[in-house]
Amino acid sequence: MRPKIETEQNHSHRKPITVLPKRIILIRHGESQGNLNSATYTTTPDYKVPLTEEGLIQARNAGIKLHRLLSNDGTNPHWRVYFYVSPYDRARSTLREIGRAFSKKRIIGVREECRIREQDFGNFQVEERMKVVKETRERFGRFFYRFPEGESAADVYDRVSSFLESLWRDIDMNRLRHCPSQDLNLIIISHGLTSRVFLTKWFKWTVEQFEYLNNPDNCECRVMQLGEGGEYSLAIHHTEEEMVEWGLSPEMISDQKWRASANKGQWNERCPWYLDAFFDSLADSDDNDSCDEPCQDQDELVESCSRIVITEE
Repeated sequence: MRPKIETEQNHSHRKPITVLPKRIILIRHGESQGNLNSATYTTTPDYKVPLTEEGLIQARNAGIKLHRLLSNDGTNPHWRVYFYVSPYDRARSTLREIGRAFSKKRIIGVREECRIREQDFGNFQVEERMKVVKETRERFGRFFYRFPEGESAADVYDRVSSFLESLWRDIDMNRLRHCPSQDLNLIIISHGLTSRVFLTKWFKWTVEQFEYLNNPDNCECRVMQLGEGGEYSLAIHHTEEEMVEWGLSPEMISDQKWRASANKGQWNERCPWYLDAFFDSLADSDDNDSCDEPCQDQDELVESCSRIVITEE
């Protein structure tokens, strides 16, 4: 028996080519009774807090806007959508109202995902106590401060990281049953802090950068769109003015613009927090460097190796 080398093109049992979603859209739930009156949390568990009438209207309007975006105002017939939704009542109700703008043909699936739920602030909340607790959080820092009997943003970061790993497995193994001839769009209906944590994890922002991020408004979207080189960027759909309002620094905005056309896996040397934020001063090279030629890009090496399949003859 000797090994036989076949190219990926002529191997009948090769793994299907992974097709990335065109967009990953984060949307916060509509206005809830808790947003309107914080005293709601003293009598109603957080996960049961419902939408207000205004919240229902916001969600229906968001569905219309999303339909226009995904269909390119009706000019693109080849699009589908897959939903992930927090198990909280206000997120489920937001999904239901958004869904009124879509037909069954367009929705290829929906999944309730517990890991994208709201930050846990404890059980029934005592209003006066929560005011003191939140003031303490502002002094301590929003990312690491853990609510008594609840979570910190760092805890949310850990479970969102786990969700992202599952999301990529779903995409890589085609568990979403997506047809490559169609534009796939993932819509994640969640909560304000959870969305900020998701973006922080995805774009590798630092804890300091997270602290400056502002909460999205009710039913406001953050659209991550796939750039021509294979990277996702907020700058394709959103303006610089919008990103400034969200709390992104000039360096973060510059990185988003770079991602819009960057090749996947490419290194952005102009992002200061990648190196300069961690080191005082780094020389460009060693004095005794003997090799000026860069090593082959790791992604290119992996890609070239993946096209070779070893079989036995």
